[in-house]
Amino acid sequence: MPSTDVTTLIRTELPRLAGSLRKVGELILADPAAVTHCSAAELGRRTGTSQATVTRFCRAVGLDSYQHLLIALAQERGRGEVSDWGTAEIGPDISPDDSLERVVKVVGTADLRAVQQTLDRIDLDAVERAAQAMARARRIDVYGVGGSGAVAQETETRLFRIGCSVRGWTEVHAAVTSAALLTPADVALGVSHSGSTRETTEPFETAGERGATTIALTSDPRSPLARAADIRLVSSTPETSFPTGIIGARHSVLLLIDCLYVRVAQLSYQRASAALALTDHIAGQHTVKARRSH
Repeated sequence: MPSTDVTTLIRTELPRLAGSLRKVGELILADPAAVTHCSAAELGRRTGTSQATVTRFCRAVGLDSYQHLLIALAQERGRGEVSDWGTAEIGPDISPDDSLERVVKVVGTADLRAVQQTLDRIDLDAVERAAQAMARARRIDVYGVGGSGAVAQETETRLFRIGCSVRGWTEVHAAVTSAALLTPADVALGVSHSGSTRETTEPFETAGERGATTIALTSDPRSPLARAADIRLVSSTPETSFPTGIIGARHSVLLLIDCLYVRVAQLSYQRASAALALTDHIAGQHTVKARRSH
């Protein structure tokens, strides 16, 4: 795990934690800078828990030790202080009375952090295996609903342009029907920020049962979607008090889609080049020419 990604990791894991473990996570996220000066015993006292609970929390979110947590928090803070897109001077929240200038800064910062953190944690081997499977697939299904449905349709548009047999499904009945018709020669890509959306996991699991290669694109590597996948691609989303995290999520997911798109085009270069050559003229033919002024 990249050291700059520890607060995102904690935020991702927090909904799965309960009781005293959740209290520890909430305090860390509330003031990560202060935590870097605390011992495990002191953090336990501040949260009304214990040193043993703090240690269990670290292991629950995938950290080796409390010392690992402290180092990761310090490195993340240092990166934010020297980076043009850091939040040290902005903060993560937007209030109803904030100026438009602040809103633009906070939203822009959240988006940039989402993209950068996704780059920091990207699994190149997973991207390569996913692209290889998609390049040779007889057919590609992409499942997603809501905001992820828009990503599914965007994925369809990009891959279709380079000659892939691909369809983005945003309605569960149609998606499950399509999934039931897949074979081991096919690929299913499930897109879900939470990784727990039933309308996405249902066709995704059906595709896996049919033998298709399954690729999960989610911000939660321990979600049901990720657990059901042959290949997992993980995005990142810094949150704010307003739902700008949804925007950040879209950007980080599209970064991964772009990487897949370009790599698939490389791996199927002749097919992709031929498809682009046959379609490049279409947009130009539908351009409205400006009228000359008299």
